[in-house]
Parts: sequence; structure tokens; C-alpha cells
Amino acid sequence: MTALTRLRLTNFRSHAALDLKLDARPVCLWGANGAGKTNILEAISQLGPGRGLRAAALPEMTKHGASKGWTVSATLDDDRKIGVGLERGESGNKRTIRLDGAPATATDLADLIRIVWLTPNMDGVFRGGASDRRRFFDRQVMAHIPSHGSVSGRYEKAMRERNALLERGRVDPAWADAIERRMAEAGALIATNRAQVLTSLQTAIDARPEGFFPKGDLSLEGEAERAAAEGASLFDIMDLIAEALAKGRYRDQGAGRTLSGPHRTDLSVIHRPTNAPAGDASTGQQKALLIGLILASARALSDDGEGPSPLILLDEAAAHLDRDRRAALFDELISLGGQAWLTGTEAFLFEAFGDRAQTVEISPEAN
Repeated sequence: MTALTRLRLTNFRSHAALDLKLDARPVCLWGANGAGKTNILEAISQLGPGRGLRAAALPEMTKHGASKGWTVSATLDDDRKIGVGLERGESGNKRTIRLDGAPATATDLADLIRIVWLTPNMDGVFRGGASDRRRFFDRQVMAHIPSHGSVSGRYEKAMRERNALLERGRVDPAWADAIERRMAEAGALIATNRAQVLTSLQTAIDARPEGFFPKGDLSLEGEAERAAAEGASLFDIMDLIAEALAKGRYRDQGAGRTLSGPHRTDLSVIHRPTNAPAGDASTGQQKALLIGLILASARALSDDGEGPSPLILLDEAAAHLDRDRRAALFDELISLGGQAWLTGTEAFLFEAFGDRAQTVEISPEAN
């Protein structure tokens, strides 16, 4: 099990100084809107790979008026101490990572902590565009495969170079071949990672008992991902992507951007009880389905045997659930084994936990 037994924030968002001493039980943060509850979840999300819960730039998370950067430090239930922060200097802003007081890397933290989350901003993922669903799914992939973020970064960098080449109007074939090969190498890894995690998520979904949170049937609508799911080798997927990019140069030159590749993949989700696309489901059905997907992602992480059980961050997830659904959610969170962090505006929202959770009031005065 992975749990935070202490969390300290300095100059992070609304919190000039915050020090929470905890045990391994779920943590329920309650307080008025604007008290800084979501900021605490965002701080925890900085301990994992990627840009965190709001995908904010490092300077944006510094408390207004603070002359220095911010820090987030935590003690794990095995007494390991981890921390991240923003260090400001003459050369610019720098992200710092420490493990037991010594400099460390993001990979070091990924070996100790894995995080999944659900926020109100994600409620519209099924009604939004392909990019919304792709970002949502890639967030799950990063929780399972932390290197997915850096691989995606390499792909995007190469794609920007290709787009710049296309915008010039005259494409040098040799130069384009080299750039497209780099895109294909990274793209093949992206597709393979996605296909692997999709299988893990679907297995976890299928294994969940029937209940308040409906099951979904997932698929990835992308040629490279389909090939990966069918067992194609990494080299075959690379060739597939490279060939598609080469054939599409004239079309892409007219558009001024790359129109095919893993950056265009969509996540398809079918609401199993109605056998209808999730985008056609009611708002309540979509919310329940989304919670079920996050629970399945956490379950897959807990059961894979390759790392620690995840921290589960649920921002305002209980507010729009009736009493029975809240109780069902809390029961499932307890069964997952990882430490869950939940927020809400009222303490009564968490009554169904009983003494299985710890409740902490957050107020603006404490920030």
C-alpha cells in the first residue's frame, strides 16, 4: 500500500504553509469553496509524472506575492521522504526533486508513487472532442507507464519540426524522412503503451462487480493502436506510421500541419448497460461511468504487481452522488488498498466512511 502520512506545502497556490499529519486511511478534505481543497490535490499530483492535475506551468502554482518558489513534500507510510518544488534563480525556473533529502529524478519518484485522479473538469470528456478523450486516456497511461510522458514529448517535438517544414511550402524529402522516422519511433511506443494499458483497463472493468458504477467497453480509434492491439511488432508499427506520414506529405502541406498519426487517435467508450456511445448517455450516466473508469484504472494499478498501489484523488466526486452511490464509492475505495483523497464542501458527504477515513477541515484562515 502507498499512503502519505505527512504532507507539507510552502507557497503553493493559496497555501503559504500547510502541514497535515495523517495515517494511511482515506483522507476527506472538506470546507467552503475557495478554501484551497483542490489546491492540496494538485500539490499531491505534482509528486507523480507529468504536469499535474491542472497541467499548469511551474510558476503558475506559486502563491501570489511569494518571492521564492514553492515546495511540496511528503512522508510515505514506509518513512521515505519525497519532495518536489520550483526553484527560482538567475538562470530561470527549475523543477527540483528530492528523495530522502538527496537530489532525485522523476523516475525515482515513479518507482515509489503512482497517482490517478478525477476532477469536475473531466466530467465533459465524453461530450468533448477527440483531444479531450485522448488527454484523459494518456493520463491513465502515464499512471501505468511513467515514461509515456517523455515519449509523447519526443513525438510532439518532432511533429512541430515537421509542421514547420510543411509551412515553408517546399519539403526536402531527405529532411522530411529523418523527421518522420523520429515521429514514427516515438509514435510506435505511444501506440504500444496505449494498447497495453487499454487491455489492462478493460480487464479491470470486466472484473468489477455489477453495481452503481456502470461498465464501459473501450477501444482506440487509431491505425497504429489497432496494429499494436493485434500484436504487431514495434518495428512494424514504426514502418506503418512512417509510411502514412510519407504518403500524406502533399495533403499535409496544403493543411500546414500533420493530419495523421497517434496525435489524432480517439478513445471510444460504450456505455454497456445501454450499448450506446458514452457521449449519448445522460449527464448522470456519464459521471457514474467516468468514476467507474477511474476505479478500474486504480484497480489495474493495484493488481499489476509492478509497483505501489495508487493514490486516488477525487475532487468533488461525492457531491453529485446520492447516499447509496456515495456508500458504494467509499466501499470500493477501501477495497482498492491505496490511499484515497476526496474533497467536498460539507463533512456529511463522507459520513458513510465512518471511522474508516480521516476527515480534515480546510478553511481559508488556515492558508
